[in-house]
Amino acid sequence: MQKLQNKKCRICRRLGVKLFLKGKRCYEKCPIDRSGAIPPGVHGRKFSRPTFYSEQLKEKQRLKAIYGLNEVQLKNYFDKARNVEGEPTDEILLQLLELRLDNILYRLGFSSNRRTARQLIVHGKVLVDGHKVTIPSYRVNLGQVVSLTNQAQNIPQIKQVLEETVAVPGWLEKKALAGTIKHWPKKEDIEVEANVSTVIEFYSR
Repeated sequence: MQKLQNKKCRICRRLGVKLFLKGKRCYEKCPIDRSGAIPPGVHGRKFSRPTFYSEQLKEKQRLKAIYGLNEVQLKNYFDKARNVEGEPTDEILLQLLELRLDNILYRLGFSSNRRTARQLIVHGKVLVDGHKVTIPSYRVNLGQVVSLTNQAQNIPQIKQVLEETVAVPGWLEKKALAGTIKHWPKKEDIEVEANVSTVIEFYSR
């Protein structure tokens, strides 16, 4: 477990921004907050002049790390967003990422981070409209009710998270241990530590 936590810290250090991949632990002792924090590895202090391409690549890597996606998944989301006519591609891309079941679970405060949310989903601990869904990428629609099974609520780690007060985004509605989407999220409704417009430019080359 400690090795996994250190790996997450290395990701944030490499990308130069706190991505909160460890949930509330990121508010505690975080290497990125230390004065003079540098990228991991023996060449971490090496000076390099950033290029436009390297900045695009870094923003793409940030977005992948935040939502826990691989390259193929993010590219597929971009292709879907680009094919939506009459809407900004960056906003549609963010909507598609935010409407993933694992992200909804995290935004509602039912898990401390998206990785834990994915584990709950894969192990059949999450319900959508009362039915088990085991696909983290499942797209939640307006009016659907997302909740945890009784078994999940009794897991010590999850029980502790549920007792904490979490600020739920305005486009979501949380009542007790269930949540729904009130309206489709707009770009200004979504807080994400990555420049999505730069990611769009990268894939549009």
